[in-house]
Amino acid sequence: CLTVEYCPVVTETYYPTIWCWEGRVQTLLRPFITSRPQVQYRNELIKTADGGQISLDWFDNNDSLYYPDASTRPTVLLLPGLTGTSKESYILHMIHQSEILGYRCVVFNNRGIAGEDLLTPRTYCAANTEDLEAVIHHVHSLHPSAPFMAAGVSMGGMLLLNYLGKTGRDTPLMAAAIFSAGWNVFESVESLEKPLNWLLFNYYLTTCLQSSISRHRQMLEKLFDMDLVMKARTVREFDKRFTSVMFGYRTIDDYYEDASPCRKLKSVGIPVLCLNSVDDVFSPGHAIPVETAKQNANVALVLTSCGGHIGFLEGIWPRKCTYMDRVFKQFVQAMFEHGNKMFSM
Repeated sequence: CLTVEYCPVVTETYYPTIWCWEGRVQTLLRPFITSRPQVQYRNELIKTADGGQISLDWFDNNDSLYYPDASTRPTVLLLPGLTGTSKESYILHMIHQSEILGYRCVVFNNRGIAGEDLLTPRTYCAANTEDLEAVIHHVHSLHPSAPFMAAGVSMGGMLLLNYLGKTGRDTPLMAAAIFSAGWNVFESVESLEKPLNWLLFNYYLTTCLQSSISRHRQMLEKLFDMDLVMKARTVREFDKRFTSVMFGYRTIDDYYEDASPCRKLKSVGIPVLCLNSVDDVFSPGHAIPVETAKQNANVALVLTSCGGHIGFLEGIWPRKCTYMDRVFKQFVQAMFEHGNKMFSM
């Protein structure tokens, strides 16, 4: 059984850091409190079918003691959150855990985010899985004999779930881990529009989205009223004026419907572990698809009462390792090293 034998961390009671247990406080403080492990990347730019390019950051782990043969070294594809890159502290921590275990990692930076130029007027969204499919195919073709997993955080987790819901068992990935995914986008944006949440998170996230595209203004002005996009005050306004239009949705509701992984969970065909906190303002507890998860033997849903959004801080001074990091480490190790026996529950 997954839970007790190979991944005991999921049976623990998670105790948050006592002086910042509240979800919003955890969410706000984690980027400032947690350490930033040193990681040396090798960058690769790959071309896409539509003429664009995607920036991949590889951590090859060539000093791996457990897997000295690069051709069979287990590989983890990491997907950061909205406007996130390979520099996020939660990504660096997952790489640090993987390094200890001897694995190789590759970070999928969404288009236009990691300093590379946009070659076409197209960025990314949670519903469109074409770039992710291209990256998975590319990584698998480079290392066809290496066991292959993926882990997605926040929007990266939503994208990964939407891909898995679409592909079922027809994927080179053997398993996936999902952290703090927004399950129902309608509920997420509604939660983020409550006055305090707008002030603490929504406005900042909107400005992050705007600054991530302002660098590419010349390219994007061909198709969008960029002045109007830059006046957006909420994520919903930004998505209505920019994201949904870019990906050809008739309305923003059509986009949010398509982007919500809760509707695709029943079709997931490989082992997936999903960690959410019920006090996450980005993914409210009442919108987590508990019943759907129960009906799919491939899905393990781990819920904590505290932890916020990508928070999961624990211990008195939570600089080093979060509960999320420990779940990641045990799950990838369990899958790579005991995969065949795992989901026999």
